[in-house]
Amino acid sequence: MKRIASFSVNHDLLDRGVYISRIDGDAVTYDIRMKKPNQGDYISPKSLHTIEHLLATYVRNSVYSDSIIYAGPMGCRTGFYLVVRDAVTKSELLGLLREAFRFIADFTGEIPGSKREECGNYLEHDLDAAKEEARKYLPVLEAVQETDMHYQA
Repeated sequence: MKRIASFSVNHDLLDRGVYISRIDGDAVTYDIRMKKPNQGDYISPKSLHTIEHLLATYVRNSVYSDSIIYAGPMGCRTGFYLVVRDAVTKSELLGLLREAFRFIADFTGEIPGSKREECGNYLEHDLDAAKEEARKYLPVLEAVQETDMHYQA
C-alpha cells in the first residue's frame, strides 16, 4: 500500500498551529494542531469528544457552512482535521477557527448532540476540560499567520 500523506510529515518537527495538510481538488484539509506531537501531553478522550461536538456545530452554523465538508478529531489526540472547500481563504479560515475556539472556551449550557439518541458515546464528554483546552489553544491561534500554515520539511 502507498504511504498516506499525513504519515509522511515529520511529527518531531510539528508544533502547535494550523497547517494545510492536503489539497484534493477543491477540498482543503487543515491540520488544527492543538498539542505538540509525541510529548506526552494529549487531549483527553472526553475533552476531545466535547471539542468535536462544539467545533463541528460552530463551523457548520457559520457563514461558511456550505463550504464545510468535515470537522473531526485526530486519533493521536493532538488536534483536529477540518476539511473545507477552497472558496474559504486561509485568512477566513483562521478567523473562523479563532471564533470557534472562543465559542468553545466560553460555552455554557448543554453540549450540542450529547443526548443518548444523538450520540454513540453520549456519556464521554467533559465540558470544563474542553473549555480549558480551547483557552490554552487560543493564543496559538491568535499568533498563526497565513505564511505559517505549511509543514516544515
